[in-house]
Amino acid sequence: MKRVIFVAALTLAVLAPIVWLRLQVAPLAVIVRGGEGPPTLVLLHGYGSNAEDWLQFEGKILMPEDGRVIYPQGPLRSPGGSRGWWWLDLPGHVPPGARLPDYSAANPGGLKVASRLVGNLLDDIEGPIVLGGFSQGAMLSAEIAFQTDQALAGLILLGGTTVNEAAWLERVPGRRRLPIFIGHGRWDGVLPFAAMDRFQQRLRAAGLDVTWFPFEGGHDLPDELIGAVNAFLAGLDLAPPGRP
Repeated sequence: MKRVIFVAALTLAVLAPIVWLRLQVAPLAVIVRGGEGPPTLVLLHGYGSNAEDWLQFEGKILMPEDGRVIYPQGPLRSPGGSRGWWWLDLPGHVPPGARLPDYSAANPGGLKVASRLVGNLLDDIEGPIVLGGFSQGAMLSAEIAFQTDQALAGLILLGGTTVNEAAWLERVPGRRRLPIFIGHGRWDGVLPFAAMDRFQQRLRAAGLDVTWFPFEGGHDLPDELIGAVNAFLAGLDLAPPGRP
């Protein structure tokens, strides 16, 4: 029995780095809907979800004629088919005496890997590009917006939270021309409403163009939030360069 356990542990120790390395270099699988583009809306799913979960909003999230929507699959996969962008240890980030996690001072290495993977995908897309996501997908979208120079026509953060917030805020001045939509349920029981309320206030104070949409709900995407997202999208300049 001990020999079996030893062999299993050794096999895992050998295979885990190989799998992790493959995740870092393999291109992301995607679902593409709509027209040929541009423009393109890229939506990142949350932790424990997958790209297919976005399909329930087909016909509800509205893009301009010929616009397309791309739903990438997170690189981490569970046996049940759910996905993630990096290992998200929510209980491990709950401060003493608090009920919900605080990632504002965290800097997970997997976030950088996920950012690079999505960045590689965006590099192959003709602009304009609107990037957004829900929950962990919103964290990753904000990481790309505030830690890279990726060209974006809009940013949509739904039910997310801040990660390594001080580093994000250092790069905020470079995004003053980026329209940003932030939506969050007041009664979110997974990621704290207060964190995103604080962040949107700091973005506004820095002169950024922020549409803040708090709603009476939890960690979800109700119709009223989707309607507000559509209004935000309709107000963006999504004409390709050189085209009226």
